[in-house]
Amino acid sequence: MGMQAAKNCVDIGIIVKDITASLAFYVDVLGLSNIEVLPTGFGKLHRLAFGDSFVKLIDPKKAPEAGPTGMLAQLGFRYLTFQIANIDEVCAACEKAGVPFEMQKQELRPGVTIAMVRDPDGNVVEFVQRA
Repeated sequence: MGMQAAKNCVDIGIIVKDITASLAFYVDVLGLSNIEVLPTGFGKLHRLAFGDSFVKLIDPKKAPEAGPTGMLAQLGFRYLTFQIANIDEVCAACEKAGVPFEMQKQELRPGVTIAMVRDPDGNVVEFVQRA
């Protein structure tokens, strides 16, 4: 039968090393809304909203060791994509904040522009703008 969607999006949880740096990136630079902070058995969950989706930053009680960073460094979830309407502004904000780019802004195919950056933990974040 398969899953029946209760909402039209998928949320993601990210374990972070430095919650202050991660909140500065996701909230101050990218503009996600900080909705709430919830205590959990393994740390604090910061729920950030983007459209109907949530990016859940987990500030663990004890941070685990980081794995290899980069898109092709290992198998598994390797990047997060935000569909946006203002890629020039977002890339400029990332540049101003000193955010490292994994891939500079470029037209992937006619009408589709992308860019990729790394968050404070080295996770790849992709921006996609469609004409």
